[in-house]
Amino acid sequence: MSKSTNMLSILWLLRSGRRMTAQQLANELEIHIRTVYRCIDSLCVSGVPIIADSGPNGGLADISVGLAEHYRSMSANMTP
Repeated sequence: MSKSTNMLSILWLLRSGRRMTAQQLANELEIHIRTVYRCIDSLCVSGVPIIADSGPNGGLADISVGLAEHYRSMSANMTP
């Protein structure tokens, strides 16, 4: 998949409102976890408000991401 396809796929998964770890996103999209981190970084730079929290054990595998509440409501009119 292209980078833009990966970014949009991540955006749609996060738009559901549930928190997902980077590993869960990678598994769902069948991409490398490093690609997930790059796409999330690009989405943040482009202005998408993504919230990331460290897990209880810390480390890269435990980072959870989810869309900020106000952005989720703003994007309600978007269609895939």
